[in-house]
Amino acid sequence: MEHIAIIGNGISGVTLARHIRKLSDKKITIISAESDYFFSRTALMYVYMGHMKFEHTQPYENWFWKKNNIDLKKGYVNNIDTDNKTLHFAESDQMSYDKLVIATGSKPNKFGWPGEDLKGVQGLYSKQDLENLEIYAPNNKVCKRAVIVGGGLIGIELAEMLNSRNIPVTFLVRESSFWNSVLPEGESQMINRHIKNHHIDLRLSTNLKEIISGENGKVKSIIIEETGEEIPCDFVGLTAGVTPNISFLKESNIETNKGVLVNRFLETNIKDVYAIGDCAEQREAIGNRRPIEAVWYTGRMMGETLAQTICGNKLEYKPGHWFNSAKFLDIEYQTYGWVHGKKGKPDYEAHFHWKHEDDTKCMTIAYHRDTNEFLGINTFGIRMRHEVFDKWLTEKRDLDYVINHLEVANFDPEFYKRFENEIKASYNNTLQTN
Repeated sequence: MEHIAIIGNGISGVTLARHIRKLSDKKITIISAESDYFFSRTALMYVYMGHMKFEHTQPYENWFWKKNNIDLKKGYVNNIDTDNKTLHFAESDQMSYDKLVIATGSKPNKFGWPGEDLKGVQGLYSKQDLENLEIYAPNNKVCKRAVIVGGGLIGIELAEMLNSRNIPVTFLVRESSFWNSVLPEGESQMINRHIKNHHIDLRLSTNLKEIISGENGKVKSIIIEETGEEIPCDFVGLTAGVTPNISFLKESNIETNKGVLVNRFLETNIKDVYAIGDCAEQREAIGNRRPIEAVWYTGRMMGETLAQTICGNKLEYKPGHWFNSAKFLDIEYQTYGWVHGKKGKPDYEAHFHWKHEDDTKCMTIAYHRDTNEFLGINTFGIRMRHEVFDKWLTEKRDLDYVINHLEVANFDPEFYKRFENEIKASYNNTLQTN
């Protein structure tokens, strides 16, 4: 019986295993050193905030794996001998496979800051990170101040978590405005104000110089690069992005760049070895997408696609139109298609921007300057229907059509009626002044 070994029990690896099982009776082993069972990584913050217990983050009961004949092995793969199709574990045992899938996800970036390995300094990615948060930042008596370094989506999540326990937070963001490498200016500025309104000490255009050790190798303060200011703290969150977790492949024949290099079929340079999820890097980027996408849903899609290939129906990975969603404290964010920030915005891309007077809701629609074709939309504080925008992007609708049919796309009509006419009026005004 063919043996499929999957290294990593995140969303990609587990989706793959489930779909192979639906399609076949192959032998499947999922290998992980992180946790006994699959859990939803995106839900970790809600455990810390007291909305759920850790076991609630596990989508499947513990008996699910045995019942579906999926073997789980807890262990760390030290190296892979692809010539002999053998995995060697840190625990010094080994396992042979017929097909191998690397789905090891990401790890938080470290940039060689002095003190980055001290106690109380960590990212927010793994179950272990959650456990360490409870040690170093359980309340505002043990943790009198926390510092967060890096202004992406994980940074804002961590700020919200610490804020929920009344721990004062200083937030160091390298950019001149929050997440402005991704968000257009109006949205980025709105989020700056929203963060400050939550009494978070947001420091823009600010870099970390070093982390200072107190007694017992625990963090006691940080130094700011630009000013030399020292900020006392008991916890430092490193949230300046993530990189593929693939250091264990160094000695193998599997080709890597930042991630494990794959083609459109998620195949590596070695026969019968594949990579999916955050650790996979497309040799040629798909459309405007980045070669590596550390996004939950693309990991799931890769798992579903590769299961077909492994079970004899060779399928190309086609993620379709870009979309994503997140939360900035109380403001929900959704994006469909492409809306570029200042950096990387193509010449042909123009924006229509509307913001509500309460400063917590806004919308930016990107369109083609010459043809008016709808390119993408960002919404903050307004929920939209994915399938509607997906359809409009495929149909290449124009800006007028989108503005005049927004009510169709809205997820919550009662709630939305207040803004619909306002957005249209603002749009018509813009047209007249242009």
